[in-house]
This record gives sequence, structure tokens and C-alpha cells, in this order.
Amino acid sequence: MKVVLFCGGLGTRLREHSETIPKPLVSIGYRPLLWHLMRYYAHYGHKEFILCLGYRGDMIREYFLKYNEAMTNDFSLSDGGRKIELMKRDLEDWKITFVDTGLHSNIGQRLLRVRKYVEGDKVFLANYSDGISDLPLDDLIADFDQRQVVASFAAVNSAQSFHTVQAGEDGVVTSMSPLNASGIWINGGYFVLRREIFDYMKEGEELVIEPFDRLIAKRQLATYRYRGFWHAMDTFKDKITLDRMEAQGNCPWMVWERNRGTR
Repeated sequence: MKVVLFCGGLGTRLREHSETIPKPLVSIGYRPLLWHLMRYYAHYGHKEFILCLGYRGDMIREYFLKYNEAMTNDFSLSDGGRKIELMKRDLEDWKITFVDTGLHSNIGQRLLRVRKYVEGDKVFLANYSDGISDLPLDDLIADFDQRQVVASFAAVNSAQSFHTVQAGEDGVVTSMSPLNASGIWINGGYFVLRREIFDYMKEGEELVIEPFDRLIAKRQLATYRYRGFWHAMDTFKDKITLDRMEAQGNCPWMVWERNRGTR
């Protein structure tokens, strides 16, 4: 399946780190968030990507145009530095389509801008490109197929440091609990969509507001609940957390490494 990745947002909550680069290029360790996400989809066999570019889209284009696999993989150097033998490869069989979808477009507008690239596909995948997970993608797709709906997304019980608050009319707090213990589920940004999604969309609308309201009214929107690892890259604190996890080798989102033993 093709994978539509929304890469054009301004990333304002991460501005102290992404003032000059788009959020998808903010690194986790020494690889960009976008690379990690694409590697995740490629692991499940989905290697045709459509990047919806906006803010500093030129930098994303340049990153891939100048991509050097020797900078992100183990390799052997011989023959006086003239011969490089890669121990493994990343994107030799990937196809990436780069589409300028506007600087200030919302997610719905960006999806409409790339419609012509997915119209020949009955089903395609999409992602906000700001969160990583070890979500079993095959299970998400199988659940979607079984339900026969137009759209589905992964709902996560966030483990990040947010708390729900209960208070009386006087403003006095009566209880607090971590979000992941509250029974509240949030949209994790991992979507499976049929091409009929475009029948529910109008120009200028945000994908998960008006179009999803129409799907809900027709009982054509489903969710797949996932309690495993999911972490958003929203703030500089999130970057530090993910950098530390990567440095410690604690990378549950790297599903492609599970059978290798090492990164």
C-alpha cells in the first residue's frame, strides 16, 4: 500500500529545536523522525511513500537527494577509501514522491492535494509524521478489512506525562490521574483509508473534523485500540526523552531490529 506522510506543519510546540528545520527532520539519535517512521512502514512491506511537504519542504527534498547510506549503516572501507561495502541498506527499494501541499494547509487540504497519487488504490495508509510506535501494522490493517469501513485509525492510551483533572464547581481539585490510567483514548495518527474518503471531504476542511463527522454519521469510521508503545514528538522534552531511549538501545518502535539483536 502507498503511505501518505503529512510533513508540512510548522511544529510550533517544538520551535526551540525546529526553528530552522521541519519537525519530520528533527533527529532521534542521528536519524530524523521521518526516517524512523518510513523505516517502520518499510518493515511491513509498504515502501511507496508520498510526502506532503510544506514548511521547509526544501530541506526534506535535499535530505533524500543527498542521502548517503554509509552515514546511517555499518560499512567496510577498503582499497584506500575507494571501495565501500554496506553491511545493510535502507531505502534502495523505496519509492518516494515529493509533493508541495502548501505552507499553511491543514491535513485535509494536504490529503486533497495528493489525491491524484492514490486514486488508483482501493486502500492507502497515512500518518501525521509526529509520533512513533511499535503498533502491529498488519493487525491494524486486518481489523480495518474485517470492519469494511471507509476509515480507521489507531487509538492510543498515551503513556506521556499528561494528567486528567476532576474538579468541583468551586475549582477545588477532587482527583487527578495519569492520562493512560483514565480510560481516555486519543488519535495516534496512524490511519488506514479507502479511496472513498475523498467523497466525504471538501476543500478547506480539516480531515478529522467535518469529514470524520460525516463518516461517524454513516458508521464508516472505526478505531483500533492499542495499549503498547506510542510516543509523540511534540516538544523539546519529547526529543530529549526519545534521544535518551535511543542512546540506551531502548527503542521499541524499531520493529525492524527485533530479530537482529543489535541496531
